[in-house]
Amino acid sequence: MDGRRIDGPDPSRIIVFQEPTLYPWRTVWSNVALGLEARGLLRSHRERVDDVLRLVGLSGFPTAYPRQLSGGMAQRAALARALVNDPQLLILDEPLGQLDSLTRIAMQGELVSLWLRAGFTALLVTHDVEEALFLASRIIVLSERPARIRAQVVNGLLYPRDIAAIRIWRSFGVKFWAISA
Repeated sequence: MDGRRIDGPDPSRIIVFQEPTLYPWRTVWSNVALGLEARGLLRSHRERVDDVLRLVGLSGFPTAYPRQLSGGMAQRAALARALVNDPQLLILDEPLGQLDSLTRIAMQGELVSLWLRAGFTALLVTHDVEEALFLASRIIVLSERPARIRAQVVNGLLYPRDIAAIRIWRSFGVKFWAISA
């Protein structure tokens, strides 16, 4: 990353999984604070947790437990837990795959807004072509196992993007996802 070899974990590189992976015995606030707590930074960065909860729209739920959250809220809490560490690289492993379609669309817009505000680099894994077109500025299409790069596409659509425009764009023959070997 940035010309340096990655040889271990680092708080500047955070992953958000398909499942929120929140600790059920911890509140939203303490789940989000976990990384700061583990690094001994919580005492001096308590306001950072509140700021990130506000950023992801969960400022009204700091004392809630994961079982009290909807799927979208739990995923936003997981995203907040990643963002509180102010990562340079945010790896998103199908973070919206388990959400219903309306929540998924809302979270896609929220991810773009967070990315534009926070300025991190994001690497998103998705099987959803429209999601890739909506979120990404560069798309890498992989083959089946063993994974090989099949195509690289630069997405020149300006932000903020409109999902309806992407559907129209797709209908005009943008079929890079169907490239054969």
